[in-house]
Amino acid sequence: MNASELAGEPSGWPPLREELRGIEPYGAPQLDVPVQLNVNENPYPPSAEVVADVAAAVAETAAHLNRYPDRELTELRAALADYLAADGSPGLRPEQVWAANGSNEVMLQLLQAFAGPGRTAVGFAPTYSMYPEYARVTNTRWVVGHREEDFSLDLDRARALVQQHRPTVVLLPSPNNPTGTALPPEAVSTLCGAVGDGLVVVDEAYGEFRRDGTPSALELLPRHRNLVVTRTMSKAFALAGARLGYLAAAPEICDALRLVRLPYHLSAVTQTVALAALRHSSELLGRVADLRAERDACVDWLRAQGLTVADSDANYVLFGSFADRHGVWQALLDRGVLIRETGPEGWLRVSIGTPAEMGAFRKALTEVLEEAR
Repeated sequence: MNASELAGEPSGWPPLREELRGIEPYGAPQLDVPVQLNVNENPYPPSAEVVADVAAAVAETAAHLNRYPDRELTELRAALADYLAADGSPGLRPEQVWAANGSNEVMLQLLQAFAGPGRTAVGFAPTYSMYPEYARVTNTRWVVGHREEDFSLDLDRARALVQQHRPTVVLLPSPNNPTGTALPPEAVSTLCGAVGDGLVVVDEAYGEFRRDGTPSALELLPRHRNLVVTRTMSKAFALAGARLGYLAAAPEICDALRLVRLPYHLSAVTQTVALAALRHSSELLGRVADLRAERDACVDWLRAQGLTVADSDANYVLFGSFADRHGVWQALLDRGVLIRETGPEGWLRVSIGTPAEMGAFRKALTEVLEEAR
């Protein structure tokens, strides 16, 4: 007999939606270990100068916390438009930008506005594990196609799936999480055409880490009115704790999101922190080149160990495959190195850390591989 029954409560209490029963909340393990390489964080914290500027700006904002924040995010949207204009979308206007509490909330708002009961969203596995969660909580039908063995998309099969199910939203991470695979422009354009009046959402949470010569979907915005490109300040900007995500799209799409956002959804403090970070974008993004180089070195090293490694345009690397990936994950954890047990069966994902952290990862994995031989 459980506690509810002993207390005289019905066993089904509280009256949770049936489709939520038995489901575990999303979340990677949060463990206190010396080397944490499991959630794709930027390992380099903001400098003392950036911290001081953020602190001063927040202090100024604190004097007005008795007032609600700007619910239209006017100054922030203009600053984000300027930033994105320099990264592949010249001429982007503030009314083409929207922001929320992390790209997770951006995605949820998109499904609240354009999906929901009686509508369908499509993705292609392996993909970000939160996408079906967004669909579930918005009562959206979720249809999943599949990527090729190299984690690319077969455009003919992808087009056919979209035309068959007629989704109102297609979710395409690029670089893909957890594989790190970037989409070519023709894949985005093909699906923008196939989906008709539906939206194609290209999730570029890791876009700043893409390799030289890999274009951003931002460049395609003028050609496709149904294209949405999302970004975050959590990764390249090293602001995971600030929770600021944003998107670029047609003004009509941004206006529609105002219908589903909660009142004053983005706090004055969050807006202030994001604006301060954008003032220091050159410095905060200065470590991106270092992380790219460390990533490429990690790919080369893993392949030299005889492992299969996915090409990556992100700040993480997917590698495998292991008959007992959980055993490998646990053996690394026992050595003080936390990575992520995610992706296709047999694969593991490591976030790119500092040179010292990556050295610890290589040392630990070498020991684990030698024990397995």
